[in-house]
Amino acid sequence: MNQLQAMRVFLKVAETESFGRAAAALDLSNAVVTRYVSLLETHLNTRLLNRTTRSVSLTEAGKAYADGCRAVIEQVETIEATVANSSVDPSGTLKLVASASFSLLELTPMLRAFRERYPNVKLKLTLLHRPVDLVDEGFDAGIVVPHLVSSGTLINRPLFKVAAALVASPEYLKRRGAPARPALLAKHDFLAPSTDIHSSTWTFIGPSGMQEEVSLDPAYTVNSSPMLRQAAISGMGIAVLPESYVAQDIEAGALVRLLPAYTIKDADKQVSIVYPGRRHVSAKTRSFVDFALAYFRDRAPAEAGLVAISDSSGITPANVT
Repeated sequence: MNQLQAMRVFLKVAETESFGRAAAALDLSNAVVTRYVSLLETHLNTRLLNRTTRSVSLTEAGKAYADGCRAVIEQVETIEATVANSSVDPSGTLKLVASASFSLLELTPMLRAFRERYPNVKLKLTLLHRPVDLVDEGFDAGIVVPHLVSSGTLINRPLFKVAAALVASPEYLKRRGAPARPALLAKHDFLAPSTDIHSSTWTFIGPSGMQEEVSLDPAYTVNSSPMLRQAAISGMGIAVLPESYVAQDIEAGALVRLLPAYTIKDADKQVSIVYPGRRHVSAKTRSFVDFALAYFRDRAPAEAGLVAISDSSGITPANVT
């Protein structure tokens, strides 16, 4: 027995005082309406209705049960309306995860703008250096380097690329000199990200397109871009860092960009917004995804170190494990 449906049918009989009128109002047959009421009475082991050939009326137990059914159905309808509205109007808490290496500078202005647009959405942001399982850890969306995210099939929407910059402090360069070509980096103190981010071999592409591979034995390795930046500023050595992350340091003279005529192969990082590929995406997640895509599409061309990515494919499931 569908008890909730049986309760709705019973209430309609009680309101109309007729099996026939209840059946017509619910677009059911008389037999189905009678069957539902009979099943309820059997289930409760109580007679709910007094029946005569001319009228139907509630018993004392039927009146009490009708009041209870009405309260239950009103509560169910309230819950359904709340859930339905949440799929249309962005609200609630949005749990986000982001790669810590770039989030400190790029994310805060975007999150502020999103909150101004959608004040009913509260943000709970977690910054991570490690891989993350989006679903198991309960996140609604992530702004990450895709290979650091797992959960089977996710929606992967590219946001931008973060260009890489080879930098060192004026103090270090005064002490050790500036390398004139990539091969000379092997004679310097190299500050490296962890090996799960980049191998020890770095490929530099010159102005003519020729590639030069350099194997670097780091003097210092750390899995944190903020720590790597601090090490470079302090004069510990030469580092490869996200250009947008050190743009202000270069402008202020705290860091100097080295080998500007060269680009570093595979050092630029694509940053994407990812979220579970469910059939029904909540309004808060959908609004955040759309907002982030538009924000970085408009902002990246004018932002140092950020490269805009065209996302013309729409929402397409992509396995990003």
